[in-house]
Amino acid sequence: MGGLIERISIHGYRAARDVQLVPGRICALVGEASSGKSTVLAAIWSLLEAAAPVPTSEDVSYGGARIHIEAEVGDGETIFLDARPPGTLNLNREAAPPTLFLPAYLRGTVVAAPTTAADAVEAAALLRPPDYHAAIPWGGGDGGLAVVTGMERLCESGYRGLVLLIEEPELYLSPGAQRRLSRALRRLSESGNQVLYSTHTPAFLSVDRLDELALVRHDPTEGTRLMQPSPLPEEQSFRALAEFDNERAEIFLARAALLVEGRTEKLAFPFVFEALGYDVDREGVAVIECGGKSNIPLFARVCNECGIPYVVVHDRDAPRGEQPNESEQNVNAAIAAIAGRARTVIVVPDFEGVLGLTKRNRKPERAWRRLSERGKPPVPFVRAVERVVAAARAQGDGEAPQA
Repeated sequence: MGGLIERISIHGYRAARDVQLVPGRICALVGEASSGKSTVLAAIWSLLEAAAPVPTSEDVSYGGARIHIEAEVGDGETIFLDARPPGTLNLNREAAPPTLFLPAYLRGTVVAAPTTAADAVEAAALLRPPDYHAAIPWGGGDGGLAVVTGMERLCESGYRGLVLLIEEPELYLSPGAQRRLSRALRRLSESGNQVLYSTHTPAFLSVDRLDELALVRHDPTEGTRLMQPSPLPEEQSFRALAEFDNERAEIFLARAALLVEGRTEKLAFPFVFEALGYDVDREGVAVIECGGKSNIPLFARVCNECGIPYVVVHDRDAPRGEQPNESEQNVNAAIAAIAGRARTVIVVPDFEGVLGLTKRNRKPERAWRRLSERGKPPVPFVRAVERVVAAARAQGDGEAPQA
């Protein structure tokens, strides 16, 4: 990769007790708040940049005594930071690439943290708002747009070989500005730089490029865990790009996902959660409508590849004792093969039949009214919600709803 990071390992640094990362030209760290995304970025900055604070005893993982951060850069060069605070620090940064760190707390002022490499110092100046002393996070000239215009200036400058570390690039930006910044970051990566960022926004996630994602989770006993999915096959990658809009990309930001066929089910299921005493958002569950039953296998494959807990709800499309038509049988079988029985709830004969909806017109409105007016939801819906809530809570950070 010509001087950029090929592999990095982090041991004993804050919640990152044992983390491995193989970043590409773009790497998006995705996970809940306090999962460890900022810790990973801070560790990389501490390794690469001489201006970064020296790790202290407060940075050592609970129960440990040593911090070791190591990276392969360029053509097999190895750099490392080894510390036993407060006394011992061994460093080898000789082959480290020039690095810019954009922490969230500097977004309204100078934008980039201190840096020492000549190329990085010049690049940081391009990112800085013209009147940065007057810039304030809540003001009209805030640092959000400064990052957008600054990154576009970097694109035009022709810089190569930079590593950019960015906390939450979406801060202070409208959806349109987020897309504009996402395009600029991709241009920078394609012109020979490397961009690693943490995000809570679907605009910065490329579902057709799963290998650019690093899913960050927090385990109460093991600390920060990181999982990097493999890329989808080419034909599935193109289909995922067509099917995953920003709303569906919330699947990567959830503790667990409930995969449903369409809009009617997506609108109706929040009432099932409410009737059972659950707050769907507090539980961290994303209800994802897949645009039809035939798309559910694709969404289930993505969940499998990314280690996202999920439950599928789909129609059998035939009464008990009768076989669905051949097309429906094939789709049902495909879902069963990918999701498995434990993660699948089949509605017999279908969603409308369970709710007693005899007409198809105005189906979302009528389903919404039926579920909002009746008492206990139908058994298949209850089963699906209970399973997905259990899956979300098994992630380690789930909270019981307030009484």
